[in-house]
Amino acid sequence: MVKWGTFATVLLLAGGGGAYAQAGQDRWRFTTMDDGLVTASLAAVNKLTNNSGTLSYSPVLTIACRTGGDPQWSEWLRLNDMASGSTVTVSVAIGDNQAVDERWVISRRGKVLIKSGPQAVSRLVPADRLALSWRFGLLSGRGEADFDLEGIGEVVGQLAEACQTTQP
Repeated sequence: MVKWGTFATVLLLAGGGGAYAQAGQDRWRFTTMDDGLVTASLAAVNKLTNNSGTLSYSPVLTIACRTGGDPQWSEWLRLNDMASGSTVTVSVAIGDNQAVDERWVISRRGKVLIKSGPQAVSRLVPADRLALSWRFGLLSGRGEADFDLEGIGEVVGQLAEACQTTQP
């Protein structure tokens, strides 16, 4: 006899399962908003524990462009933890390159780190991996997120097409 939890898992996997599928470009989740924002999101391959220590989650990387006029490209890192201030230093390693420190903007709601501009997205296209690391304060510890970027060239191409612009 098959237990319900196992049966539900098998059904979910057989149906292509959830917001993030497992292979290449299929792992990305696409969204188009009414205001012309088009996004593709990808969950990190690792898990973080939130500040309370009771919940593990995967940070989510989002690549975005906006339709109409000159689309603005950006990448976001969505967290479950709250950050304060206006910017945070993020250590960024793309592919096999050495990490560099960048200033990312903290969203008004404090749970999203943002790097804007076409160069933020274009640098990811040839890469197969993205590693991000940050610290919100001296006592809050360090957060790290690793992303498998397989298929990102096609993903950015789809976003550019949806935004009716060229790839950055």
